[in-house]
Amino acid sequence: MKNYRVQWTEDGQEHESAVAYNDRTAAERVAELEAREGIANARSVPVKPGE
Repeated sequence: MKNYRVQWTEDGQEHESAVAYNDRTAAERVAELEAREGIANARSVPVKPGE
């Protein structure tokens, strides 16, 4: 299973999720963030297990 972190920009500041997601939940979280006002560049980034 691949793991992903979610990264996004809010008000000019970069953020990264504190938890790792699987492919489906990472995509859901990116969609949630993209729907919010002031969020830009939401994306999922592959990480190794334990990172």
